[in-house]
Amino acid sequence: MADSSFRRNGATPSPASTLRNAAGPFPVEAEVLVIGAGACGLTAALAAAAEGAEVLVLERDAVPSGSTALSAGLVPAAGTRWQAEAGVTDTAALLHADIQAKAKGLADPAVLDAAVAAAGPAITWLADAHGLPFELIDGFLYPGHSVRRMHAMPERSGSALVDRLRTAAEEAGITIVTSSQATSLLMDGDRVAGVGITRPDAEEDIGCRQLILACNGYGGNRAYLERHIPEILGALWFGHDGNDGTALDFGEALGADMGDLSGHQGHGSVAHPHGILITYAAITEGGFQVNAAGARFSNEAAGYSEQAANVLAQPGGTAFTIFDGRIADIARQFEDFQRAEAAGAITTASSVSALAQACKIPQDTLEATMAAIAGARQSGAPDAFGRTWTSPPLGAPYCAVRVTGALFHTQGGLRTDGTARVLRGGQPMENLFAAGGAAVGVSGPAASGYLSGNGLLTAVAMGRVAGRAAAGS
Repeated sequence: MADSSFRRNGATPSPASTLRNAAGPFPVEAEVLVIGAGACGLTAALAAAAEGAEVLVLERDAVPSGSTALSAGLVPAAGTRWQAEAGVTDTAALLHADIQAKAKGLADPAVLDAAVAAAGPAITWLADAHGLPFELIDGFLYPGHSVRRMHAMPERSGSALVDRLRTAAEEAGITIVTSSQATSLLMDGDRVAGVGITRPDAEEDIGCRQLILACNGYGGNRAYLERHIPEILGALWFGHDGNDGTALDFGEALGADMGDLSGHQGHGSVAHPHGILITYAAITEGGFQVNAAGARFSNEAAGYSEQAANVLAQPGGTAFTIFDGRIADIARQFEDFQRAEAAGAITTASSVSALAQACKIPQDTLEATMAAIAGARQSGAPDAFGRTWTSPPLGAPYCAVRVTGALFHTQGGLRTDGTARVLRGGQPMENLFAAGGAAVGVSGPAASGYLSGNGLLTAVAMGRVAGRAAAGS
């Protein structure tokens, strides 16, 4: 279970101390230096190496994992061969439209244009050049997506994705230095000359020709959250503690452009108190959520990100996701759901009354809630919360899981252009790039703008864009 204390591990400098004048030469230098070994950093490193650059990756943890390892590892991409094989027709333009519709037109246009164009080629390249066995998620559609376009590893887990990316990087001869936290930028005038790092037994400076910030966001930094997203402070912190705001520290010290700092990905379906993610297929395939009184409280199908705040607003900050055996069969393709079952987080009963009794939910209210859903399904009109019911009705065995709202990661950060160069005063900096959680994403400034997969879309697609651009600079 992720730590909810918002701790910041290791030495974390204030913005005023993050810049040092140091022109070099340095004991160690790299053509392309990448900070962070999650999906974004490793993809960027592989892309830069493929262009012939000498690449060095710095990772603060002993083993690369990051936010990627805590996710389901789903990468949305359009027009791929996996979609073609499944008979799915999709285009980058349609993906673009779906993302911008969810973000109410507020997604950063330069990043969005670049990401949707790069996503399909990126996963195809990772599969063909590095053997990553992507598969198209079948059987259900995530909220807001017009067609099935989620690509994942066979294990359906982010840890499997980052493990395979790390293996690919090692096989490509890329050096990954772990237990190394970047604490300062070394500056030669307006140019980034390298970084200062802190290791368990030493501090040292590393020079570089190009620097890529792939060190994620600031969800683990309570001070930044209080400043930018105070409404989410009560949420379970379900992200990686490496999301400590290092990129924002650097950006503030440099005077770089930043944006969408209130944007974030929440999740309204994390098993409580187990701390295990419950796939939103439990909702999209016909499930629903009720509070402790057995009553629905929102359109839970609108999106799992904004649902976090809705769940947190319920008594005790929890709710119950109600579904059935048919939906459970779909959910079992995800490792997390299997773990939730093994941990006893899923309650199963042969009748609605038995389920209500097991969950200590008022039976009459739960039955009335299900009757209202049945009426809306029969009428074909949206219900009182605006949800239209087209899925099959629930049937025995009935299932329930107690859930809470969580913060997964932030979606704002350093502003970049379409090549992932960091902007300052609207102009690209000479040799500084940012992607993934370190940069402005494609969700706009609100949790409701997050479309499923936006995080790994920008991590993988813009990671490759950044790596290729840095190597070619």
